[in-house]
Amino acid sequence: MDGKKWFLLAAIILASASFYALDGQQYLTTDFFRQLYQDDPVGTAAIFFGLYVVMTALSLPGAAVLTLLSGAIFGFFYGVLLASFASTLGATLAFVFSRTLLRDWVGQKFSSYIGTINRGVKKDGSFYLATLRLIPAVPFFVINLVMGLTAMRVWTFAWVSQLGMLPGTAVFVNAGDKLGSIEDFSVSGILTPGLIASFVLLGIFPWLAKLFMGWLKHRRLYQHYQRPARFDNNLVVIGAGSAGLVSSYIAAAVKAKVSLIEKHQMGGDCLNTGCVPSKALLRSAKMAHYLKRSGEFGLENVSGEVNFRQVMERVQSVIGQIAPHDSVERYSELGVRCIHGAAKLISPWEVAVEGETITTRSIVITSGGRPFVPPMEGLENITYYTSEDIWTLRDKPDTMLVVGGGPIGCELTQAFTRLGVRVIQLDLGSCLLPREDEDVSQLVMAQFIKDGVDLRLERKARSFHKVVDSDTGKERCYLTADFRSQTEEISFDIVLFATGRQANTAGLGLEDLGIELTDRGTVEVNEYLQTTYPNIYACGDVAGPYQFTHTAAHQAWYCAVNALFGQFRKFRVDYSVIPWCTFTDPEVARVGLNEKEARELNIAYEVTKYEIDDLDRAIADQEGHGFVKVLTAPGKDKILGVTIVGYHAGELVTEYITAMKHGLGLNKILGTIHIYPTLSEANKYAAGQWKRAHAPQRVLDMVEKYHSRMRR
Repeated sequence: MDGKKWFLLAAIILASASFYALDGQQYLTTDFFRQLYQDDPVGTAAIFFGLYVVMTALSLPGAAVLTLLSGAIFGFFYGVLLASFASTLGATLAFVFSRTLLRDWVGQKFSSYIGTINRGVKKDGSFYLATLRLIPAVPFFVINLVMGLTAMRVWTFAWVSQLGMLPGTAVFVNAGDKLGSIEDFSVSGILTPGLIASFVLLGIFPWLAKLFMGWLKHRRLYQHYQRPARFDNNLVVIGAGSAGLVSSYIAAAVKAKVSLIEKHQMGGDCLNTGCVPSKALLRSAKMAHYLKRSGEFGLENVSGEVNFRQVMERVQSVIGQIAPHDSVERYSELGVRCIHGAAKLISPWEVAVEGETITTRSIVITSGGRPFVPPMEGLENITYYTSEDIWTLRDKPDTMLVVGGGPIGCELTQAFTRLGVRVIQLDLGSCLLPREDEDVSQLVMAQFIKDGVDLRLERKARSFHKVVDSDTGKERCYLTADFRSQTEEISFDIVLFATGRQANTAGLGLEDLGIELTDRGTVEVNEYLQTTYPNIYACGDVAGPYQFTHTAAHQAWYCAVNALFGQFRKFRVDYSVIPWCTFTDPEVARVGLNEKEARELNIAYEVTKYEIDDLDRAIADQEGHGFVKVLTAPGKDKILGVTIVGYHAGELVTEYITAMKHGLGLNKILGTIHIYPTLSEANKYAAGQWKRAHAPQRVLDMVEKYHSRMRR
């Protein structure tokens, strides 16, 4: 900051301090200004105007009081004139100060508002500012300061603020005018119809303004489309994955007319290519692993060979057994009209599918996601799979290269390794499961190495190519990867990409309607899961931010209820307690914060860690490995987050999910009876460790002295 800016800032601070030090507030009274106004109308108006500008520019409290005073002193017309232009000038000066002098301070002080306001300005520009001015959801002075950090021009800010604040200013001035006209201060003199009406208007103005802006925004949004006179459906759901099935189920349960459109298979990714097949594969892999561990359980002469083809056929059999739960037949019986085909939105109320145009009051987009394969040189020349089509594999490969160290990559790496495939797992990071704490990643990696996984971390995949083996005459696939300052050639038979997922948004007609996407390519939704159009919702993988089956189902409830009953009440989606589990061996389950996230968010925490190798049931089951790690608020038993690594961690974490959802602390868990011997006792012992670390030492010292005296 240069010398001029320092001087101006010092002058502002000195003026503010002088105002309060000299008791300037005493002059902000009706009688004082009324007397001045009678003696010198123009001078009084000028003083009042200047005072209003200074207080607003310096973001000092009292603008609302001054607005009331303007009505009491100058009457309605002149009061509105003075307060309106003074507030605009002061707000504009605050805007300029924020942009030039206070940028760093405002950025730090009001960081929670900056992202929201920036998104609003980017999306709706001056209309967004007008909405903020008319509906006081954000404090008046915060709007002035934070807007200074946006790209909005000064002139645009000034004229939009002038128009946006005018209705509210008029309501306040009117109330002040009515107050100022009171001469009889008896009950009957005060409770006049005019004064009562003024204060009623003052109270309901925010609600009226919200209704008006909502109507105006709705009109702007839908003006190019003709709303059907009547609808074929109450709800159309696009996509029959977890989110789509739950949305349809709820709609049918409340007797709404609902159509469910799916262009592939009912059940979506979870049933056909995700959760169900991967868990079936993991179960077979675990059984194969237990055969190898039979000696640990005192079993001799135990043998068994993996029939890879039969294992993969079993996966399909499991899918087939669960498929009726998500079938067309079942949902048709529930009252859902199931349509097979590709859906496309042609208006906010119309969906085209298979040559038919369906009209509907509301739409829920649940089109899911698909695996992302990064573009790489030579990819077209090799055989590669993703989590979507790996289930078609029947012949066991000698060597599989898995690219990706996230949950999907880790689950499939371990499964195929235990089924006898030599697996090379490659990732750019320095550890597997990078979202988890280091001790979690290290424990999982140690087990992977013990299983025989060839871990290749800190490798950047560059290109693929084939080389003819001079001895056998067969082609061999290779990946060229960068490892630190060296180049590495990795040989493999097939490659499995587990490099993330992307939302299925293409072909739905979203661009034609102007439905916005996020930087991650997902459909942008608000806290009610509404898209750009309030009657069009989105949830599940296509919307994010979490790509789990259980969160998709969780969101679907909000979508269905808001879409069908939102005119009465809408519900904000609740992400306060989101759990997940990576089903490796050991399993990694988490809810809430871990240490890595707490540090990134600068949240103070304490750690309690219970090692499961001390648990009786885990020892008996020969599964004594892993830990329960609980993050709590310093000095309190409030749970901030839990990570469990170990046998059946995904089941054990449920107790903590319930506790966090209902605000229960570790003391409540400690005071709950847990069956012996069970794995769930690990949760109680973790709570016990926290209790011992927070024992009231002074009280214990006093009790010790008491017992000592009692022995005399």
